[in-house]
Amino acid sequence: MSKQRPVPPSIQWESVSDEELLGMRVRDLRLRIEGTVLEERIQRLYGELEAKGIGLRPPCYLADEWLTPDGVPVIGIPFYLAHPRLTQLEKKMMLEAEGEGDAWCMKLLRHETGHAFNYAYRLHRRTRWRALFGRYSTPYGSIYTARPYSRRFVVHLEDNYAQAHPDEDFAETFAVWLAPGAAWEERYRDWPALKKLRYVDTVVRRIGNTPPPVATREMLWAASRKRSTLAAYYERKRRSLRDDFPGFYDRLLVRIFHARGVHQETPAKASHFLRAHRRHLVNSISMWTNQRKFDIDKLVRRLAARSDDLGLCVHRGEIETALEVAAFFTAVMGGVRRFDWRSEEP
Repeated sequence: MSKQRPVPPSIQWESVSDEELLGMRVRDLRLRIEGTVLEERIQRLYGELEAKGIGLRPPCYLADEWLTPDGVPVIGIPFYLAHPRLTQLEKKMMLEAEGEGDAWCMKLLRHETGHAFNYAYRLHRRTRWRALFGRYSTPYGSIYTARPYSRRFVVHLEDNYAQAHPDEDFAETFAVWLAPGAAWEERYRDWPALKKLRYVDTVVRRIGNTPPPVATREMLWAASRKRSTLAAYYERKRRSLRDDFPGFYDRLLVRIFHARGVHQETPAKASHFLRAHRRHLVNSISMWTNQRKFDIDKLVRRLAARSDDLGLCVHRGEIETALEVAAFFTAVMGGVRRFDWRSEEP
């Protein structure tokens, strides 16, 4: 691991190499929202809240990922979105940067605002909220199985995220309701999810401009307090994302690839096939499953190595094999996972 290197104010870390940047502590980057594109987006969010008659302005701060701390009406935004150089590094290390770009960032801001609004007014304690969304105390699972065509939930973020937990269901419903020009009455006409949207609309009309009972502003996992280097940050993040994947692979791998035949002189190794098509597999499967590219990439690499252990070879044509492999990975990555990769104190 790279040694920590505190950054003097005079150092322009934006222009250093990736290796040097990874050796720097997050807190020493002295990142701020002010003066960045995030500041404009947050002000746009506040304008959307004002237009909907909501007085709450959840404070936003730079954190290690998108989050709204449990019960606290504040919004954490990943620190890597505060500077293009860090966004570039995030994409290099994790293959994508969650929230990059205006539309994606605004979607996530609206979603986190849904959590903040819920916490500020303790809506999850209300009987009607529980009847519509479920119990807030329901434990988060490491995996949830989404039903993509269910009309009981709104569709906003990828992964059918409204189906992950009652709190996420409310946050997603709020985000759809808040988005300018969403026309949710028409979009969700005849959907059971419309009851949830109308609930949000009714609650906002009743309490939107009243002072919230919860005003705590504890900013957990703030980037300004992170003493770890960027290298350590990515080591933890990548390790937790690659540790486990759903499914039992050996049996399925053997169905696609075969062991080398007795009379087969120069068989193409399954591992070579997977590595040669890795980039295309990652991009395609991510598009169809909405899974993180990092997860898929690590799974492809793991199964390529496992194919060597099993002595597997390609025994069909390239197109047929590619179709089977794509179907296999799509099935394996079909489960949506949540990770808590933080190992340091907030």
